[in-house]
Amino acid sequence: MSAARFSVSYHPADPGPPLWEMTVGDMMEKIATAWPDRTALVEGVSDPSKRRRWTFRQLVDQSKSLARALLKRFEVGDRIGLLAPETPEWMLFQHALSYAGLIIVPVNPTYTERELEFVLQNSGARGLVFAEASRNRALRPVVEAIRPKLPELRETISLDEIGDLLAQSDPSVALPQLDPRATMQIQYTSGTTGQPKGACLHHMAVVNTARQIADRADFPEGGVWINAMPMFHIGGGIVSQIGTFSHAGTFVLMQAFEPGLFLELIESEQCNNSLIVPTMILALLNHPDMKTRDVSSFKSILSGASNVPAALVMRAKQEFNCNFCIMYGQTESNGPFLETSTSDPVERQTETIGRPTPHIEVMIANIETSKPQPLNTVGEIWVRGFLTMSGYYGMPEASAAALTSEGWLRTGDLGRMDEDGYFKITGRLKEMIIRGGMNLYPKEIEDVIFQHPKVGQIAVVGLPDESWGEIVAAVVQPKASETITADELYAYCRKYLSPQKTPERWFFVDHYPMTATGKIQKNKLTTSIQEGEILAVDWRKPSGSGARATSL
Repeated sequence: MSAARFSVSYHPADPGPPLWEMTVGDMMEKIATAWPDRTALVEGVSDPSKRRRWTFRQLVDQSKSLARALLKRFEVGDRIGLLAPETPEWMLFQHALSYAGLIIVPVNPTYTERELEFVLQNSGARGLVFAEASRNRALRPVVEAIRPKLPELRETISLDEIGDLLAQSDPSVALPQLDPRATMQIQYTSGTTGQPKGACLHHMAVVNTARQIADRADFPEGGVWINAMPMFHIGGGIVSQIGTFSHAGTFVLMQAFEPGLFLELIESEQCNNSLIVPTMILALLNHPDMKTRDVSSFKSILSGASNVPAALVMRAKQEFNCNFCIMYGQTESNGPFLETSTSDPVERQTETIGRPTPHIEVMIANIETSKPQPLNTVGEIWVRGFLTMSGYYGMPEASAAALTSEGWLRTGDLGRMDEDGYFKITGRLKEMIIRGGMNLYPKEIEDVIFQHPKVGQIAVVGLPDESWGEIVAAVVQPKASETITADELYAYCRKYLSPQKTPERWFFVDHYPMTATGKIQKNKLTTSIQEGEILAVDWRKPSGSGARATSL
């Protein structure tokens, strides 16, 4: 290890390859011109004979034709919702909307009527492109139920109409010339701690953030990326897809994660990289086909949507014989901006979230003074550079709270930086528990409890308390077939944690409310506790393994 570079928790921008000053459409046209016949998209369905394929020229030309048809119905700058599962048609509409200068509002197809109505109303959507069904759920009745409540929603288009739209396309319709910093997408946050907010993401940030993440993961030019992440989320629709296309690579799109099919696609399509969350990694490693499929083409795994245990990193590296990159970012930063490198020492790959990608500044800020913290001291992670959102759509107060006048994006996440410029996450600022005036960080407590051999998963939250202001509570998911008591866990914690950090209330569940990318929704968890849907087991009153909630 070289001599220490840093004296405070501020990492200035490192140089790197020049940023691409272009829109997503510019990038796609550039690749299609250079590699017109290279396969851009493969539909990763289970029957190999039914896997549709698009070359770059086919994908771009169809997207442009669709864009011209859409411009007969909408005006440049209109917001258009996109409600559909992970299919090639989703991608064709995504790129068509981008070429047309229409702002994409991707929507989770599992949303309830209330959730869908909120996103479309908040974004002022003028149109909605929707699939008839997603995972055996009919979507048309949902769309029809909310449409009368949305007077600004002028038109809805079924994905099944794509053939008619392409036939109606007029080649004489000019596509707009867009500023690379024009808004491409309004991406709604996952809402783990409150109501979703629509982050305005621009073309240049989308292109370069995804490209840099793929670079650091050693994704090869012309490589093959397999994707099972949701396309409505930046993990699938931006980081994975745009990262692949920025390297003129082939994107293998799965409609849903199925470990056996994922392994077969690695073998048959010679896939090189993927972004997958820890639950997916475990499912792959534990699948019987892992021992029989040829996965030698698989060179790198990216992960980081939730806590990635060091033991899982080491096991995946060994059994896949591949590299592993842990990354960190958020919707408001157009995706990840911290990432470990394939050349990092093992301890860096397993114990940190890496260093900043090029052209950006990152610091650990003192919450009260907004100045850089001393090294190895917890503070809020701030980032500044080309990748920050322009704001939350229609939410000026929330935008002002997230973006400082000096251009810093306040992530709301707590972390620390060491003398070599590596960062670690310690928790969410909003999740920080203040017990008797002391700041406690849930992740520190979760890391200890997670090491218990009977614990499958853990979430630590703060609960209101008359005496202390807040107290620490632990919501435990035991491993399958394991029985564990609150007293046992309390005694275990006291070996490694001070009294104020040791949970005072214990809860046991079979599963957690989760986002589509594998994050525990702690806001829903605490609501369930406060409404009595999950029963507590106080460690002071031994009572066996306690009540277990089977649903939240």
